[in-house]
Amino acid sequence: MAKTPDDLAKVSFEDALEALEDIVRKLESGDVPLEDSIALYERGAALKAHCERKLKSAQERIDKIVVAEGAAPRIEPAKFD
Repeated sequence: MAKTPDDLAKVSFEDALEALEDIVRKLESGDVPLEDSIALYERGAALKAHCERKLKSAQERIDKIVVAEGAAPRIEPAKFD
């Protein structure tokens, strides 16, 4: 999987998703010059990958919560790379 660009490393999922939605709106408007559209598309691809990594990490954390029948949930600490 691709490495997170340094400027995205600490961006929350919600902030990244909002930025990605903004890029999509700009690109869909058709009012952006070609070179700017390419730069926006590249940024959008990085944001999409970042969001996917965040979701995968969240899913892995959820998967570690094991609920045995009749027992209290056992929570293992998540590992962040």
